Amino acid sequence: MSPKRLERITIESGKCGGRPCIRGYRIRVTDILGLLGSGASHAEILEDYPFLEEEDILAALEYAAIQVDHPILIAA
Repeated sequence: MSPKRLERITIESGKCGGRPCIRGYRIRVTDILGLLGSGASHAEILEDYPFLEEEDILAALEYAAIQVDHPILIAA
C-alpha cells in the first residue's frame, strides 16, 4: 500500500455527499470502480476524463482494497 498514492483520495462534507473522491474533483472512487467493473480500460477512463491520471485510478483501487479488508463480526 502506498500512503502517498492514497493522498489522492479526498473526502469533503459538501462534495458528493461526503463520499471519497479523486483529488477534490467531483468524481467518486465508486465512479472509477464502476467504470472498471463495466470493462472500461484505464486508457478509456483517462480519455473520457482528461483531468485524471493513471495514479488516480490506482489510488481508487487501493482505497477500495483497504475498505473491504475488515473483519465481519457475526453474533453467535
